[in-house]
Amino acid sequence: MSDEPPPLEPAAVLFACNLNFVRSPMATALLRHLAGNRIFVDSCGLRRMPPPDEDEPEEHVDPFAAAVMAEIDCDLSTHRAKTFDELEDSSFDLVISLTPEAQHRAVELTRGRAAEIEYWPTLDPTLTEGSREARLAAYREVRDTLAARIAARFGA
Repeated sequence: MSDEPPPLEPAAVLFACNLNFVRSPMATALLRHLAGNRIFVDSCGLRRMPPPDEDEPEEHVDPFAAAVMAEIDCDLSTHRAKTFDELEDSSFDLVISLTPEAQHRAVELTRGRAAEIEYWPTLDPTLTEGSREARLAAYREVRDTLAARIAARFGA
């Protein structure tokens, strides 16, 4: 057991990844589910998903991510993907980047500010090939890994 006190709970947390389509929305929903309104939580990505075909509506969250989050009663239907440049506010106490690319942008965002940055390397489940069940298993692994990390960092 460590003699170090747990880190102070931030008032505002930003999760950042590449597209704000899978990992960062999952992490955001998990922390909101755990912390309720006591912590402001948002997410963003480095860039947007490529535009959909003209006849299809723009997707803001990966359907597999939405499915595995629904399994634990976390709804991603209100998530709207955005980039760092589209953030309404950049005053975060803690920025958690989930990809190396997002880590570099998080450093730029917080330069000259009193904000912590944490890097949580997170598997990209979209790279998993195979059956629907194999792909869902990869998304569940990411969800469960993020949930454990969030519980450890912010208290269960």
